Amino acid sequence: MTSQSDAARRKVLITGASLAGPTLAYWLHRYGFAVTVVEKAHAPRGGGYPIDVRGTAIEVVRRMGILPALQVAHIDTGRFTFLDADGGEVAALHPYAVAGSIAGQDLEVGRGDLTAALYETVRDDVEFVFDDSIDTLDQHERGVDVTFRSGGQRTFDVVVGADGMHSGTRKVLFGPEEQFHRYLGYGFAVFTMPNTLGLSRELLMWNTPGRAAALYATGDADDDLHAFLNFYQPEQPLHVLRDPDAQRDLVARTYAGAGWEVASIVEAMHQADDLFFDTAGQIRMPSWSSGRVAFVGDAAYAPSFLTGQGSSLALVGAYMLARSLATHGNHVDAFAAYERDTREFVTMNQALVDKGGARLFPTTAEALEQRNATLRDLVAMPATTPQPAHSALVLPAPAP
Repeated sequence: MTSQSDAARRKVLITGASLAGPTLAYWLHRYGFAVTVVEKAHAPRGGGYPIDVRGTAIEVVRRMGILPALQVAHIDTGRFTFLDADGGEVAALHPYAVAGSIAGQDLEVGRGDLTAALYETVRDDVEFVFDDSIDTLDQHERGVDVTFRSGGQRTFDVVVGADGMHSGTRKVLFGPEEQFHRYLGYGFAVFTMPNTLGLSRELLMWNTPGRAAALYATGDADDDLHAFLNFYQPEQPLHVLRDPDAQRDLVARTYAGAGWEVASIVEAMHQADDLFFDTAGQIRMPSWSSGRVAFVGDAAYAPSFLTGQGSSLALVGAYMLARSLATHGNHVDAFAAYERDTREFVTMNQALVDKGGARLFPTTAEALEQRNATLRDLVAMPATTPQPAHSALVLPAPAP
């Protein structure tokens, strides 16, 4: 067991100030570490599509003292309506029935609300450096020499990459992302648009084989909508990932001739100034660390939005990593314990996409009809069946 005085001499650099980074910083500060968080953005990122906090992750935010704030920010969506090719209703049910969540316990919040809550818990206790990132890492027996993009140089005992699925830290250490990326066969575009349909606290999803369009009203009829276009793409469209115009063109071609309100959604995408485009994929690393550098959250084990567990894995993984660093006197044992105690939980949640996690987005007419039949059955079910993977890890007590 390392003492508080020993830990205080251990300096940790965390890259990324979204979810896993501030969570890790909170717990490491509590354990007496000297923590620096570097973030390439100018400030904590607000906005974003709503995200879920479920199962074991609920206990993490409870122990951090931010559960009440997140409960206030909870998006209480009343109805999830599925539509056919012409916009006719297939089924309407409570969102918890679709997600395998537990009503009254699991949360859905705006990504910006969760980021803000995490940042507020630790902003005055650790060093945050915005508008910067790691340029080079040089590991040696005494620590890690870090050169930043800004030109600064500092030495840390441990570095943790918490900078997302497309982690620049992971690229610096291990090379191209492709060696760890598992493509899942879908492209997607997310953006906000005017609420021309007057929707209020509800979600509509239109489907044809291989194409989905969703409108999510997290507020009232006067608030903007979150729009989501998800489509089957057998070959990963690498050529468009850094070209917003090419992304818009690909989406427009994919949804040409679609019914319901899809044409107006695509038109809104062309006008949106907050378009986010990516492909559905997972990060699967054979080891989450190398030497004095470890990874957490999406940088280590992104499960993809198809599982709905990215934020929960980030929160739980950060808690487990901090606890391991606090209870082991050296990084080698700490990183080994972190991986030993957390990998099964990660594997179970990543496997949700293999066990029907993409069931909302069928790629064939037969699969779409099977999904619709399942949805109609869910309407008649009296209670939600929780997803076991969400709570598969019993959170250990904080380190002494």
